[in-house]
Amino acid sequence: MALADVPGPYGGAGGLARRARLLSLGSVPPPALILLGIISLQVGAGLAKHLFDRLPPSALVLMRLLTSAIVLCFLARTALRTVLRDHSRRSLALAAGFGLSLAMMNLAIYQSFLRIPLGVAVTIEFLGPLAVSIVASRRPRDVLWVLLAGAGVVMLARGGGDLDPVGIAFALLAGVGWAAYILLSAATGQRFSGSTGLALASAVGAAAVLPVGVVSGGAALLDPMLLLVGLGVGVLSSVIPYSLEMEALRRMPARVFGVLMSLEPAVAALVGVALLGEVLTGRQWIAICCVIVACAGATRSGQDPPGADEA
Repeated sequence: MALADVPGPYGGAGGLARRARLLSLGSVPPPALILLGIISLQVGAGLAKHLFDRLPPSALVLMRLLTSAIVLCFLARTALRTVLRDHSRRSLALAAGFGLSLAMMNLAIYQSFLRIPLGVAVTIEFLGPLAVSIVASRRPRDVLWVLLAGAGVVMLARGGGDLDPVGIAFALLAGVGWAAYILLSAATGQRFSGSTGLALASAVGAAAVLPVGVVSGGAALLDPMLLLVGLGVGVLSSVIPYSLEMEALRRMPARVFGVLMSLEPAVAALVGVALLGEVLTGRQWIAICCVIVACAGATRSGQDPPGADEA
């Protein structure tokens, strides 16, 4: 498995490409779609972090997952009506595990955002899909990318800026959640058609976060303005990036898609600077570049999966 085959942490690869085509984005170059999707995703994360003084991370995660679940379940509503009848308990348990990994990943990365800069958190989180890609490929040359990514993370941890170790730990946990999400996403996709598995997993993830999100959010969740902003976070972080990525995948090789997605840590860092005033040291920027190069290298040196050009 290459990074190109990896579903994103805020959406997922699957059977909604037909809906994405309805967005009339055919005239936009695929690299531009990828960049716009990454920007939308990270602006959503930056907006969420900006609200942490009014809403705790778990409450914002709840809003985000609820938005995704509602949209996905609406689009897959016909297929969902027959899920309980047509699938075994094992398949449903797999989809539930998929949803729990989605919930853990989002909760962990938002807790990380609370404590360390956006770009640093996303860079560390990227170790999850990088590890899955390298373990699956087993190419000797991938040792180079492991060493480069490891050097980048060590530089981040020791590169100044008084990084909170708890924030780093949460980012690593988010990376573990992303890795589990990737593996469970692939397994779920084999058992459920189209977007059904992803929709079911999103509903499970939202339900799992519901108690902690409601308790931590309290009365603030009844504020119409905050609810509206939370909806905006969900749209920016899930609906828009997912649609743009699906349209781009239709018209570009999966390997190229993976290389472009490797820019996400840099975009996260720039959004942190622009929206949140998160100034990074020169050493931290170099560390982020190391991880980006490692992710791009692991993807670029791989082989496109069958049919990648027709994704």
